[in-house]
Amino acid sequence: MKIEYTSVRELRPHPNNARTHSKKQIRQIANSIAQFGFCNPVLVDDAKQIIAGHGRVEAAKLLGIDAVPTVRLAHLSDADKRAYVLADNKLAEKAGWDRELLAIELQGLIELDVEIELTGFEMAEIDLLFEEAREANDASGPEDALPEPSPAPAVSQTGDLWLLGSHRLLCGDARDQAAYDQLLAGAKAEFVFTDPPYNVAIDGHVCGLGRVRHREFTMGCGEMSEAEFTAFLKAVFALLAEHSIDGSIHQICMDWRHIWEMLDAGRTVYGELKNLCVDLNGMTLYVSDRDTAGKSHCNAQCTVSWPLLIADTDAQQASGSFSFISRDDGRKQWANKGKPLYTWAKDKKPGGRKRRRRE
Repeated sequence: MKIEYTSVRELRPHPNNARTHSKKQIRQIANSIAQFGFCNPVLVDDAKQIIAGHGRVEAAKLLGIDAVPTVRLAHLSDADKRAYVLADNKLAEKAGWDRELLAIELQGLIELDVEIELTGFEMAEIDLLFEEAREANDASGPEDALPEPSPAPAVSQTGDLWLLGSHRLLCGDARDQAAYDQLLAGAKAEFVFTDPPYNVAIDGHVCGLGRVRHREFTMGCGEMSEAEFTAFLKAVFALLAEHSIDGSIHQICMDWRHIWEMLDAGRTVYGELKNLCVDLNGMTLYVSDRDTAGKSHCNAQCTVSWPLLIADTDAQQASGSFSFISRDDGRKQWANKGKPLYTWAKDKKPGGRKRRRRE
C-alpha cells in the first residue's frame, strides 16, 4: 500500500457521502491532528475523489495544511466505492467499549496531564464512566437494600424509640428536652446534621423533581413570620448545642429564602460560623473526578457543560474547607477541599442533581 501526499485543493468530496461533520467535530479532529500528526491517510480513487476521510480533509483545511497523506483504492468499482463510503463509517459504529477498561485508561491519561478532550470524549461522558466504575467497585451488602414504602398507615407515634443495632431512632419533637434525654440516654453528640423545616410550602418546593409527592409538614410550611421562624430555629439550635460536646460541628440545611433567619438564630447559640456553602441561584455544586487538588482540567468546551464557579476578582480569603484556585487565564475559581467547584448546565432548578456522587 503506497502513501502519496496530495494537495487538499485537488481532493474532491464524494457526492454520495451521507456522513455529516459538525463544526465542533471538525475542530476536534483538527486538535487531534495538531497534537498527534496526520496518522490516518485519506482513502481516494484514481480521480482523487475522497472515499474515506472527509472529516480529516476539512480539519486539514482548518489547520492550513496544504497536502495530506492519501492511499489510492484503484481496485474498487464504482459500486464498491459507494458501498465502502457507507461501510467505513457504519462498521466502526458497531464496535463497543469495555467501559471499565476505558475508565481506567482515561484516568491514567488524566494523571499524565494529557489534554483529555483530544480523545474525543466529552467531559460529561468521562464523568459518567467514572461514576459507573466506582459503583461497580462498591461492594453492596444486604444492608444497602431499601425496602419499598408500605402503603399501610404509619405505626410510629411520638415517643417511640427504635433500636437499630448500634443506632437509635426516635420519633419526637426537636424542641422537647425530654426527647433528647430519651434518645441520647446521657450521651452527647459529636456531630449534628439536621434538615429542619424550611418554612416554605412542601408542594412546589419538596417534590423529588416531580417523582415524589410529600404531604405538608405539621408546622414550618410557610405559616410562620420571620420572627416566629427565627425563634423556632433558635429553640432547636439551643437544645442541639446543649446535647453536643464542645467543639462539635453542626451542619444545618436551609432553603435560600430563609437563610437570614437561620444565621440570626445561629449567632445567638453558636460560637462561630464555620462555613456557608451556597450558590447565588441555589443550584447544586459539583466536583469532577478528573480534577486534581488545586488544578482544574475543565477548559474550552468543557465549561459549556460544567460552568465554573468563579470568585470575585477582589476575593481575598475563604474559610473552612473552601479555597480559591488560580486558573491558567488568571481567574479565581472556588474549590472545596482543593477540588474546583462547578455547576451543571442542565440543572434547571435549585436542588437539581446530575450525578449522585458530586458535591
